[in-house]
Amino acid sequence: MNDLKKYPEEEIQKLIINGEVSVGDIVDSGICPTCFDKNNNHVLYGDNTDKMIYENDKFECFLVGNPRSEGHVAISTKKHFKDMMEIDDETCKEIFLISKKLMNIIKKVYNSESVYLCTMCDGPMNHFHVQLIPRYSFEKRGSKNFVKPRFEYKEDKEKLQKLRELMMD
Repeated sequence: MNDLKKYPEEEIQKLIINGEVSVGDIVDSGICPTCFDKNNNHVLYGDNTDKMIYENDKFECFLVGNPRSEGHVAISTKKHFKDMMEIDDETCKEIFLISKKLMNIIKKVYNSESVYLCTMCDGPMNHFHVQLIPRYSFEKRGSKNFVKPRFEYKEDKEKLQKLRELMMD
């Protein structure tokens, strides 16, 4: 389905719930999946408030629900920008300063060897975000870490609380 814009949002929600429409279908239709999700009770990605590390008026920082690595975090702008080329300089500066702080915190809390930063907004419609993906000493270095298989998020309340505390410092 690549012409979802002609459907009312309620109909798209039903198609998603029935498994007839994927995130890729939403993107290919020119609809921002992140904005659609936020405006439609998190029907695509689910409610992530239990994974939220830090939030302010411009950004959300949260543990990814289908991570590539333990401690995988996404930092998303609240305002819609398709990609980094669209964001203003101040927003760009702020998201990368938050990213730097959070990378150091993730490395400490998860005892990772490094934390990779990636932004890959691709396709007809996306929502600008940054991904922080820890790499551990037992893993090889390199770009293959950006495409490691995803797995189901496993809650670790102690680590989540430590991330939150350190972000508030």
